[in-house]
Amino acid sequence: MLTDTPGIHHVTSMVGDAQTNLDFYVGTLGLRLVKRTVNHEDVLRHHLYYGNGAGDLGTVYTCFPYPNEPPGRRGRPQITAASFAVPEGSLDYWTDRLGDRGIDTERRSRFEESALRFEDPSGTRLELVAADQPVEPWSEGPVPERAAIRGIHGVTALPTNPFATATVLETLGFDLVAEDGDRIRYRAGGDHATVIDLLDRTAEFAREGSGSVHHVAVRVADEAELREWHDLFRERDIDVSRIRDRHYYKAIYVREPGGILIELSTEGPGFGVDESPESFGESLVLPPWAEEDREMIEGQLPPVEVPTGGRQA
Repeated sequence: MLTDTPGIHHVTSMVGDAQTNLDFYVGTLGLRLVKRTVNHEDVLRHHLYYGNGAGDLGTVYTCFPYPNEPPGRRGRPQITAASFAVPEGSLDYWTDRLGDRGIDTERRSRFEESALRFEDPSGTRLELVAADQPVEPWSEGPVPERAAIRGIHGVTALPTNPFATATVLETLGFDLVAEDGDRIRYRAGGDHATVIDLLDRTAEFAREGSGSVHHVAVRVADEAELREWHDLFRERDIDVSRIRDRHYYKAIYVREPGGILIELSTEGPGFGVDESPESFGESLVLPPWAEEDREMIEGQLPPVEVPTGGRQA
């Protein structure tokens, strides 16, 4: 029997250089590298997973590095921004931290929340939202715990048909909770990583490329429920993929009628299937079917080094 999703599983973006991406998300934002693996559709490309110390679902942000990909263009239909939750009162710290690294920031306020908007080195629009979440941050990163990222807060989507997108979100268990101008907020029923904002505005059409948010994934309990969702979307004549085995979870991809790509991902088996939590991100891990080609894959992937450094005050 289908149950409402508790919220976001992960968010994935297309980015440029892998080392620059690592330096930013680990060295600047203070996230942990949870997995260094490969794109299942192109094993000669990295797939980098960031999150809190345990790699808890709802904290995970992943990146596909495509160093030769031209820049994307924000527009319709596309996820135009991803946001992370940080503790109340920490935005001044982040303004200074990002400013010291030459990153321009802009304060925003909506739905009684304060946010700090900026871009990563690939031009991906990101926001830090002052919103306490009951998630433990990475305790060994360069950002003090009083300001450290608590996980995903949500995403902002700009569909071609926001009413159609809203219908799919409601089917998944998101509720309409507020409106602020042309921004409409939907929230899932979990306690973290629950927000999807829809923008109802005219805009030019998007171009996917470096700096584009590729998709948002929401959580489902297991493969049996995933199959039910797959059948439901097919019955409603909504574009849905077959079930894909992503090693850490099973997934389907839904291109909903408003044009936004939404992934549905199972909560298991999890990131501990091939590494202990103590060693997350320390080595290149491959899906079992790619192991026989490890030597070739390692020889083709650009070398990367995980940033290190002590806690900053």
